[in-house]
Amino acid sequence: MQRVILLLAALVIMTSQAPVFTITGTVFDESGTGIAGVTILEKGTTNSVTSDLKGSYTISVKGESSILTYSYVGYKTQEKKVRSSRQINVYLIPEKILLEEVVMEAEEAISIPDMAGSAAGVRAEKKAYHHTGAVNRSYPPATYQDVATPYYGNEDYEGIEENRFLRPFEKPLSTFSIDVDAASYSNVRRFLNNGNKPPKDAVRVEEMINYFSYDYPQPKGNDPFSITTNYMPAPWNEKHHLVQIGLQGKKIATEDLPASNLVFLLDVSGSMNSPNKLPLLKSSLKMLVNQMRKKDKVSIVVYAGAAGLVLEPTNGDDKQKIIDALDNLQAGGSTAGGAGILLAYKIAKQNLVEGGNNRVILATDGDFNVGASSNEAMEDLIEMKRKEGVFLTVLGFGMGNYKDSKMEILADKGNGNYAYIDNLKEAQKVLVNEFGGTLFTIAKDVKIQVEFNPAYVQAYRLIGYENRKLKDEDFNNDAKDAGELGSGHTVTALYEIVPVGVQSNYVGSIDPLKYQKQINQNTTTAASDTDEILTVKFRYKAPDGDKSKLITKTLKQSDETRADDNIQWAASVASLGMLLRDSEFKGDLTYDQVVELARKSRGSDEYGYRSEFIQLARLAGNIVQ
Repeated sequence: MQRVILLLAALVIMTSQAPVFTITGTVFDESGTGIAGVTILEKGTTNSVTSDLKGSYTISVKGESSILTYSYVGYKTQEKKVRSSRQINVYLIPEKILLEEVVMEAEEAISIPDMAGSAAGVRAEKKAYHHTGAVNRSYPPATYQDVATPYYGNEDYEGIEENRFLRPFEKPLSTFSIDVDAASYSNVRRFLNNGNKPPKDAVRVEEMINYFSYDYPQPKGNDPFSITTNYMPAPWNEKHHLVQIGLQGKKIATEDLPASNLVFLLDVSGSMNSPNKLPLLKSSLKMLVNQMRKKDKVSIVVYAGAAGLVLEPTNGDDKQKIIDALDNLQAGGSTAGGAGILLAYKIAKQNLVEGGNNRVILATDGDFNVGASSNEAMEDLIEMKRKEGVFLTVLGFGMGNYKDSKMEILADKGNGNYAYIDNLKEAQKVLVNEFGGTLFTIAKDVKIQVEFNPAYVQAYRLIGYENRKLKDEDFNNDAKDAGELGSGHTVTALYEIVPVGVQSNYVGSIDPLKYQKQINQNTTTAASDTDEILTVKFRYKAPDGDKSKLITKTLKQSDETRADDNIQWAASVASLGMLLRDSEFKGDLTYDQVVELARKSRGSDEYGYRSEFIQLARLAGNIVQ
């Protein structure tokens, strides 16, 4: 009898345990790009997983009768029956969003000085903005046939005039501010993934190069960054040389970073009502909130028809309270960005942390006005606030009416950085993987000045940095603003040089001068007594300092250099940028050459960013050729 009972018990256990199936797959968007952060749930259970940075997932389910649901903000939820499948790939489709009202509340009226200097009261009171009808702003991907007439909508980009070759005898110095922004690369990626060649002026080559980190040595001694130089033949012209200058910022562990006082300044106007704007913005900032510590504080200011404080300063470990405030935001109304910026800086100043990281994080599509004041007045305000210790980070979202030019200027004026968030993978990169570099400045007003030796260099040109160039005399002027370097950040600059004796169509000639002696390459100078090709000088200030420090480094012909992965990768990215800009200096460069150079120099690729670039270069070749 006892034996029968044991057999029955075993039978019950066996029948109650359904077989387990392991399902793998990838979740793609409509352009075929993997989507990070998608929730994959076994329906009717609490069993769920989240897709990784490449959109891949693995989940174990009860059996063939299980149903998986795939959900992601801004996209239609899909269901898939498991049946006999062991691999399930899913393409999610954007959904239409109904414009709803946004309600902004504040406890009290706030009087803020107008940016032009006059007193003006801005009241943050309960206010609703009503819209009717459904608006579909999730633009479908273009086909390759659309390339002749790509959709740029009402997007704005600052015009770029590509740097030309200069002669060291006439212009021995090249001076510019560093640039750690990477918005151009992710914006270019958005165009290509939608089947369009990006607008020429959307392609800022230095931002594409600096999207990637490089394997430069960590700094030693008291300086907050190390300096690396190298050179190799230029991929587009083997008679020319490519010179690399690399900076590596000191990496500080998250737990050792100073306390943060962050004010999220969020655009909740009607223009933000599409899946790749406000919903993506909220999901992105939740990632940042998860990095916050108890000693950090977060406030939230929103603006549409009026500006309001929707979250008072809150400790970083009270994450649910911050997330709930984000979840309650909805889009609607006109856009008065000026009042929002004033209020955000007011809150940041009231909660200033001495020696800490005081920062306004502006998240918008850039389609805002500044009220009665001008853009110039707003820029002056941001410059004034940075001198008071409050910096600005700008996060761009969306497409169709994207205002790149306005946001780049604001970040530049605010001692901050500028990123374009086109998907959650990019949010993960900017706000999690590069958290310290994005938000914590270790050196400000970093300037570079290069002096070329005409005994070896016939001509040179700086690749990119067109809107970061400085006057030579600005290098020693500590009152002149320049770029900032964050914890762990790398900065790379490339020069193309024409060696002495090389015939080049890019090096023009001028008539002999009438009033001064013409110096030519046959003239013997003291510079020929050294094998130095160039000297690089750097100036930087401490984040709270006013006086700069100078350091120098030379590149000599006798230096042991090799074309390592760092310079070759930077060259491949610059090559893609030159092709997309249709640069007059690109020579016979092809997309296949870009792919091959990138493939050989991919090196360590922990997060898959370099692999993605290779696929993007292949895609660009299919679209443009």
